[in-house]
Amino acid sequence: MSKNMKFGHAIPCINLKVPRKCTVAKQDMCFYCFEVLYRHLHGLTLPNAPFFANGQYPIFVTWEIGRDRRLRGCLGTFSPVELESGLRTYAVKSALNDTRFSPISRGELKRLHVSVSVLLHFEDGQDYTDWTVGVHGIRIEFEDGKGNMKSATFLPEVAAERGWDTTETIDQLLRKGGFRGPITTQVRESIRLTRYKTEKIRASYQDFTSHSRGRSKTHK
Repeated sequence: MSKNMKFGHAIPCINLKVPRKCTVAKQDMCFYCFEVLYRHLHGLTLPNAPFFANGQYPIFVTWEIGRDRRLRGCLGTFSPVELESGLRTYAVKSALNDTRFSPISRGELKRLHVSVSVLLHFEDGQDYTDWTVGVHGIRIEFEDGKGNMKSATFLPEVAAERGWDTTETIDQLLRKGGFRGPITTQVRESIRLTRYKTEKIRASYQDFTSHSRGRSKTHK
């Protein structure tokens, strides 16, 4: 079963500025993702070491575009990775390799927004209802009816944004994960559920360029 996932969004830590409650997610992570993608699309060398602590966490990188922040790519991993190498990898993978979308092009850079989600506080759920909409992200593991084990995840804000309750969310997640049979109470009760929380920070391309100009002036 693949450890790489391609689902959803995460509940934000509110503003572009890093709020006090974000202890891991830092806006420099967003700037680093922009710099990595910019350099990749322009055939340039990798950026210098980033300005954040290089701990190990599961992460997701989400790219959105335009004023309506339409989703353009979201990939990540549930396996803890070093933040520098993980963000460098998933900044590009989520932009170019999310099979739901065409690869992001140079011409889209100026309209992009990036979000970095750091996944924390994993707990086994007692059953498929043992989580709170808008608070927890969930990962489910289930049998697809053909003897194959599958998994799927929604990061925390997905259910709240769509107005789903716990049961509706589980049903949607089963479908997203490839379950094609009738969804019964028995199917739901057979699910293994893990809940988690996230710290999320986001930035626009304009935030990135302003930050880069400010940093250039500082080093002159």
